[in-house]
Amino acid sequence: MQDTYIFREIPSQRPNTPLLDRINIPAQLRELPADDLPQLARELRSFLLWSVGQTGGHFGAGLGVLELTVALHYVFNTPVDRLIWDVGHQAYPHKILTGRREQMGSIRRKNGLAGFPKRAESEYDTFGVGHSSTSISAALGMAIAARMQNTGRKSIAVIGDGAMTAGMAFEALNHAGHLHADMLVILNDNDMSISRNVGGLSNYFAKLLASRTYNHVRDSSKKVLKGTPNLMALAKKTEEHFKGMLVPGTLFEELGFNYIGPIDGHDLPLLIETLENIRELEGPQFLHVVTTKGKGFAPAEADPIGYHAINKIEPVPPSKPEPVKPRPASPKYANVFGQWLCDAAEQDERVVGITPAMCEGSDLLAFSERFPDRYFDVAIAEQHAVTLAAGMACDGAKPVVAIYSTFLQRGYDQLIHDVAIQDLDVLFAIDRAGLVGEDGPTHAGAFDISYLRCIPKMVVMTPSDENETRQLLHTGLQFKGPAAVRYPRGTGPGSDIQPSLTALPIGKGRVVREGTRVAILNFGTLLGSALTAAEALNATVADMRFVKPLDESLVLALAEQHDLLVTLEENVVAGGAGSAVTECLNAREVTQPVLQLGLPDRFVDHGKHEELLEECGLDPQSILNAIACRLERIRNGTLSAVK
Repeated sequence: MQDTYIFREIPSQRPNTPLLDRINIPAQLRELPADDLPQLARELRSFLLWSVGQTGGHFGAGLGVLELTVALHYVFNTPVDRLIWDVGHQAYPHKILTGRREQMGSIRRKNGLAGFPKRAESEYDTFGVGHSSTSISAALGMAIAARMQNTGRKSIAVIGDGAMTAGMAFEALNHAGHLHADMLVILNDNDMSISRNVGGLSNYFAKLLASRTYNHVRDSSKKVLKGTPNLMALAKKTEEHFKGMLVPGTLFEELGFNYIGPIDGHDLPLLIETLENIRELEGPQFLHVVTTKGKGFAPAEADPIGYHAINKIEPVPPSKPEPVKPRPASPKYANVFGQWLCDAAEQDERVVGITPAMCEGSDLLAFSERFPDRYFDVAIAEQHAVTLAAGMACDGAKPVVAIYSTFLQRGYDQLIHDVAIQDLDVLFAIDRAGLVGEDGPTHAGAFDISYLRCIPKMVVMTPSDENETRQLLHTGLQFKGPAAVRYPRGTGPGSDIQPSLTALPIGKGRVVREGTRVAILNFGTLLGSALTAAEALNATVADMRFVKPLDESLVLALAEQHDLLVTLEENVVAGGAGSAVTECLNAREVTQPVLQLGLPDRFVDHGKHEELLEECGLDPQSILNAIACRLERIRNGTLSAVK
């Protein structure tokens, strides 16, 4: 019988979990009698709720696949059989069952567990993820390798209905069907966007379509009728018609998969029986399970978007002091963008907003409500988002693509081929630029300055605070051609935001502090750190604003007036803004020492943003130390100026 126990609040104390405490690896899970699994699922759910309440992190997705996770590790011989999670938001129950239960308190913290599956962390994390729609391609690659090695190893991809909106998923499905690969794709449908046909009848037919008897009869019939093409065609049509009436799997059948489902993804006995049947089948199998995001926690079931992730639950002190009136919260950079886009749309009816499934994250909700005819959420389809904008720009619209830095990487060819080559009027509002803290390297916008500034015709802007973000977005919108404004996650320094919109001169920076000997050229939101270091050094600070076109006249003037130029950016040093400065000096044959400070030539792991800046040498004290060290080397003659 399906477990219907519902939690209404997050446990404040570690729950009693005697069964779960015995499970350190899935092999121990597989030793349990099936009758114990519902109790294990209850304990796992209570532990997950308590654990995430202690640390914060991804929340609703893991609750939604909890029974499926138990069933998969119970039926399949993991890690020999390869289990691949798409995106990885939902992998917390998987981590708990695969030897990391007692480390969950460190999740998303520096030197702790990653918030996503990570190959270096566990042999059970067979594929590292963070972005969506990669699981089927990876599982197919593993299935092909298993076929080449004749291991009999199984490959299972678990993908959500949102991730199925990406073209990459269907490219992989098409290829898998063509190869007749032995693999299982599980569609975790938690939004009922494909089918509402869940219940006793569909469960019955799911078991029927997965059963060895049905598939043996089907395969035997094909062999018998192989010599009579007309009867074979008739039998195939009859089978397709029969399945088409009962299940919504025609599309997947046409791609070469045996479609099974939809079934209740919280019914453990049904899941186990279905998976045991599927395990014995050959060829590409497609199992459609329907789940509830946030299952078992009433507030998350009612608000799955709001409970996608939560912050750490802080304990309430036993006696509250007199409440202190909180200071008004500074707007996040995403809020600055969202308000600017509404203001821009009010002034110009050609303005449209495009996002690849990041309405809430990019703060486009107000815009979508006020301008529904000019709002386009293209789902998880970054390539399409970019070329859609290009098409709009061809015919006079003013498209603004709101996209995360790492997501734009997925539409890079379209950015070059469809936008830049044609010199189209598209503005890219690039959120999550720089380090993103606890989400780690899969989400860190570490490369966008480097990959944007090498594209001809692109204007690349790096605002230093909230008001600069607003004004440079307006500047980019007014520019005739492709432009990008990059800004980080979270809040800014709290600068006053001017309600008016002013287009700033393209390619012009500004000096914000006059000093001697050292000039710090700041690109982006590290301006406060630059100014702090400059106070100790009596250095000049320039807020450059533009990476491309670079303010070459300002660079040359600063080089002439100072002994050392220091470039500062929250982007990799390789090919970044500092490289643009050195290229400028070399082109003018100016001999000048340049210290380039930015992200190192490695993937920076997860942790708090402040911790990561310190690790990368981008906090004020590290900047000061690096400059002092370079000045000492210049003074001692151990560092020669280079062209």
